[in-house]
This record gives sequence, C-alpha cells and structure tokens, in this order.
Amino acid sequence: MSATLHPLDKGDVRALRAALTGTALTPEDLGYEDVRAVFNAMLTARPAVIARCATPDDVTAALGFAADHGLEVAVRGGGHSVAGASLVEGGLVVDLRPMNHVTVDADRGTVTVGGGATWADLDRATQPYHLATTGGRVSTTGVAGLTLGGGSGWLERRFGLACDNLLSVDLLTADGRRLSVDDEHYPELFWGLHGGGGNFGVATSLTFALHQLPEFCVALLVWPAEDGRAVASLYRDLLTDAPDAAGGGLLYHTAAPDDPVPPELVDTLCCAVLVTYTGPVEELREFVAPLLAAEPRGELVTEVPYAEFQGMLDDPPGQRNYWSDENLRKLPDEALDRFCARATEMPVPSASQQLLFPWGGAIAGGRDWPGFDRDAAWAVHPFGVYLDPADDERVRAWSRGLCADVRPWGTGDTYLNFIGDEGHDRVVAGYGERNYQRLAELKGEYDPDDIFHRWHDIRPRRRGRPVVADAD
Repeated sequence: MSATLHPLDKGDVRALRAALTGTALTPEDLGYEDVRAVFNAMLTARPAVIARCATPDDVTAALGFAADHGLEVAVRGGGHSVAGASLVEGGLVVDLRPMNHVTVDADRGTVTVGGGATWADLDRATQPYHLATTGGRVSTTGVAGLTLGGGSGWLERRFGLACDNLLSVDLLTADGRRLSVDDEHYPELFWGLHGGGGNFGVATSLTFALHQLPEFCVALLVWPAEDGRAVASLYRDLLTDAPDAAGGGLLYHTAAPDDPVPPELVDTLCCAVLVTYTGPVEELREFVAPLLAAEPRGELVTEVPYAEFQGMLDDPPGQRNYWSDENLRKLPDEALDRFCARATEMPVPSASQQLLFPWGGAIAGGRDWPGFDRDAAWAVHPFGVYLDPADDERVRAWSRGLCADVRPWGTGDTYLNFIGDEGHDRVVAGYGERNYQRLAELKGEYDPDDIFHRWHDIRPRRRGRPVVADAD
C-alpha cells in the first residue's frame, strides 16, 4: 500500500510535467473534471494528479513520482470499472488513454494495441479486414481492463473470452521492470494475466489473435414484461444446445424510443432476446424461428458490421452504476420463475437491465486460466444504470435480491469484471481458493507492496508466508 501522503506543491507538479511526453492535471487545472470523469457517476474520488501517459517511459515516470510522494496509484484505461479501479482519492492516476494505438497484421492474424485503447479503437481497425476478436459488449470499454479481468463479450461462445485470444503483454511492474510476457517468457505471470486483472503491473501493450468474421448479424425480439416468463423458457431451451455461432442474452429492460417496438411499449418494462450470430442472416432467422413463433411485439433481424453493432449499445457516461453477477450450473423452471419475478423491482424507466447470458461454447473449451468456473452454464447479471441517487437503495436491493434468488443453482464463483466491491471473500470466490493462493504468490513476486490494489485486490504473499493484512 502507499506511504503517508505528502502534499504536492506547484514545483512537484512542474517536475512531473517535465518528465512526461504527455501531461499532468491537478484539480486546479482547466479540463481536470472532464479528464477525471469515469463511466460510473457514483465514483466521485478526486485524484491529486492525473498523469496523461503517452509512452511507457511516461508510465515509469508517473509510478516513480507516486512512490517518491507517497501517493496511492490507480490505473485508467477505458474508465468502466464499476469497482472504482480507475480513480483514487488524493492519489495519482496513471491515465493510459493517450496510448491508444492499434496495429493490425492481417497476414499473421494478429492485432497489437496500446494500454489505453478501447474496443472501438480495436474493432474499427480490424473491421476492414473482416477480422475480429472477442471484445466487450460496448465500444467504450478499455481493452486492457476487460481482457486482464477475463474478457466476456458477444463473440465469446465462438472465439472464447478476450483473454483466451491474448498472445502477449508488455507489462511495467511496480519496481520499474519492463517485461514482455507470453507463453514462453514469464509463463506463470502470463497465466496470472488471464483473469488476475491489474494486480501485477501496468499493461502498456497487448497483442491478440484475430479470427475471420466475414458475416455478423443480430436478432432483437421484444415482448411486454408479462410475456417474459414464457419467453424465458423458450430462450433457455433454444440456447441449451445452440451452435457456438450463437450468443447474446435475455434481458428485462425499459424499451427506448429507438427500439423496434410499438409506441405503447416505450418507457415500459419489457422482456427482450438479443441473439448475436457469426454467420449468415438466413441461418440466424432459422435459428430464432421458435422465438419468432411466440409473436414478439418488436422484431429486428439483420446483418450488421460487428464494429458498428458494438457502438450501438453504448450508454452515455455520467449515470449511476451498480452491477453484480451470479454464475449458474443449471437453470431449472424454479430459477427462471425467480429470475423473471425479480424484474419488477428494477427502476423504470431507466437504462438498467436484468440480464441472463449463456456461457458454454468456446468458453467451456478454454484453457485453465484463473477466472470463473468454465463449466458454468449461465450468468445472471443485474446491471443497474440510472440517474437518480434516490434509487440507490432500490437498485442495490434488486441486485442483491436477484443474486440471492438464483444462488441455490450457483457455482459459488463470479465473473469479477461484472461486480463492484463486494468484499474480499467474493474476490477469493471469483478465483477459487487454490487459484487465489497461486495468484497471491505471483503478487508477492511482482508487487509485494500491493501498489496495484485498486481492482479486485489480490493480497501479496511470499511462499510459505501469510497474505498481507487488509489495509482496513
């Protein structure tokens, strides 16, 4: 953890700026609030300084400055961490957004991105080659944060999680080492970077395998909420033996004016099925025929460029976010009953969603990385996104209640990118005790002072020694 805070004076900040190719902002500077803002408006921490890093040398200088001045460190890419990893009160933020370069090697089928790139940067660069890799479910999420935490996205059942496609990482450690990490170089650390998040250093560059994606299409089908339970059964049965080409999810949400629904359903609670498909639209239409037979009130089945689709689902920043996750081994009728009944507790209208995602496909066939149980069949994901602080307790109660409702069928673990700060026991559960202890030893080797602890913290340990005590 960081040492005692030493107040910064103007000379300190001038010295930092002189050491950076990028720049540094303090609360007194014009533009600070815009640069400080993150996706989740519930996160209000005000860093003492934000180092806008344009090169790996800038990152080294920023980390050295934080160490010299006893500043707690946060690392920011896309700024989507619902757990608050992108900000720190009174500390230093290593802001990687200027490092957003993307280099596509179409012949080798790889792409290399800077640590501050978003999925919009990556997807738009690979789209002209009809190549893609699994990214997030919106375009504004940071590539590094999503991948290091595992990397769930629309293409996962076909191509695996984002981390399954990770070929190498350039990593800056807390003590200033610059490591090029892959299967042959630092293989144990490479294992830890497939789900261990930002616990081991700052990823300044990542390289991924790409896949051919000549066709991509989606089906969005919408019903009134009262039809949701019947639709949920159809959806469960359809996805149980679905081809890997099919992904997506079932969701309860507030129908928006631009959704394919009649006017009377706008701003009301609806149940929708979104099916993504890595193949021709004719195959998709045949696949969703049982759902079309259930007479949705809104229907859109169309081919769309993958990169364009990613941007269609972007929510604007500045809303309040509270998320959680419960992974399930099975989804019997009673679990569906509970899932559908809980949807009435969401704030409506709002951007909140109650999501049911299918795992399986290529996820189940992935390597033994230190993330959630790959044998999980479903994810239940309360995704609270709303504007009014008066809804905070209601959203928390709905989210916690939903997870408790389905927990009897749960795996006992969680996908950590889907949750906020739910306590240390939940972090251990996300990895399982055995993987967590292995990660803790890695942490003891590469970050023994726990400098990088803002994401779901893995407490460092030396071999045979206890984990570092909690700072609380």
